[in-house]
Amino acid sequence: MKIAILGTGGGARAHIAKLAELGHEVHVGTRDPEATLARTEPDLMGTGPFKDFLAEHPGIQLHTFADAAAHGELVINGIDGHNAVAALSAAAEQLAGKTLIDYAVPYVYNPDIAHPWPTPWGVMPTLDPCDSDSLAEQIQRALPATRVVKAFVTQEQDTVVAPRAVGGGDHTMFLAGEDADAKQQTVDLLTAYGWRDILDLGPLVAARGMEMYAHLHSAIGFALGFGTHFGIKVIR
Repeated sequence: MKIAILGTGGGARAHIAKLAELGHEVHVGTRDPEATLARTEPDLMGTGPFKDFLAEHPGIQLHTFADAAAHGELVINGIDGHNAVAALSAAAEQLAGKTLIDYAVPYVYNPDIAHPWPTPWGVMPTLDPCDSDSLAEQIQRALPATRVVKAFVTQEQDTVVAPRAVGGGDHTMFLAGEDADAKQQTVDLLTAYGWRDILDLGPLVAARGMEMYAHLHSAIGFALGFGTHFGIKVIR
């Protein structure tokens, strides 16, 4: 299958490498391919230059967001939450009729708030939207012809693509969306990644809870030790 990954950060790279390993044709989208390839310094998360990653993964093709979306039969959104709606809206024509799996978190970095939450990298970002809306719903409203599924967001992406690395894979992945076929495509991909416990939370409004879980995920990670990989299991 031709799969487009929108984004070039660490999470996107986990999917790129795994999908290529599984034999898919992978197309990667970035805002400005020339600028992306010209970078020589790590990003804010310490992820190395994308050109070095490409050199280690021959056959991966880099495009603009719109061109990558045009090539993909299935699209995965790894664009940062603050810019996702605008960037995806600019590729609305190329995304029409396709399944878009969104794992972005609507973080607002360096918030000026009364009671900040200190973390190992600075103040914990706030979420916007929150409670009464979600980034996934905003994307769906902006792209009514695209079938949006929220998934992957409750886990680190390198664990999403290798669930058996934690607890032998005995933990739960969540998804939400309005289109049954799009959700089945997402389940099929997760199954290929190795997930055995996939819980459909229902309509896309459930993305609100999935995105807000990001703070609890961080708190658990701090308690276990920063960088520790873990999973959440729903016992029923």
